Amino acid sequence: MDEPGSPIPEPTYAERARTLMQVGTIGSLSTLSHKHPGWPFGSVMPYALDERGQPFFLISTMAMHTKNIAGNPKASLLITQPGVTGDPLGAARVTVMGTVQRLPKEDSSSHRDLYLTKFDNATYWVDFPDFGFYAMTVSDVYYVGGFGAMGWVASEEYQHASVDPLVDIGPALMESLNQQSRETLIRIAQQHGYPDIQDARITAVDYLGLHLRLQSEDRVQGARIAFPSPASSADDVRIFIHQMDQKALGPERK
Repeated sequence: MDEPGSPIPEPTYAERARTLMQVGTIGSLSTLSHKHPGWPFGSVMPYALDERGQPFFLISTMAMHTKNIAGNPKASLLITQPGVTGDPLGAARVTVMGTVQRLPKEDSSSHRDLYLTKFDNATYWVDFPDFGFYAMTVSDVYYVGGFGAMGWVASEEYQHASVDPLVDIGPALMESLNQQSRETLIRIAQQHGYPDIQDARITAVDYLGLHLRLQSEDRVQGARIAFPSPASSADDVRIFIHQMDQKALGPERK
């Protein structure tokens, strides 16, 4: 059981922002309007990331946001947590701010490969003469992890942060554990200081631990449970949950 009052390890805001950018595919790009100076202009924008987590886009010179960028390169890109049901304000989101510039054709081959890996249907228009790759140089990042979890992340910290190793398997792993390990999760939550709960479900998993939704007769609350050590695979998570369950059971019940 964690010591009362001791901080429970969690990924940094930089790691969370970098991971959310990695799992996202489409964001809301805000540029400064050329037609209406001083006014923001929003666009739906597919994006990919380079090796530093900086977003880039395949866009046409005929698009309004491209004309806006030509007049003023400052822009922001908002990415929201995919697959969220319920209150969207309780979900994670990240806004990256920076300047957007067109990449010279001779320098865009690696961006082309990365983009087509993510959006293979773009092969139909990637070579149209009016299309080109535009990259954002990130100058600042603002991350919101839900209610009460938010803050600015320095650009350098964001670019050097690692993507969570469980990002690709997290949703399927949560679904499997919630279906198969309900009693185990209840015991683990009780062992970690929530003795009266009657139900427990995983709402998020990362390499350092779990977020649980706990339900008792008169309330619903969230809880953070840390792993004994960082996890790098689904097998690690299952092993750690088994170890915590064995501790919760006690020697007389094993």
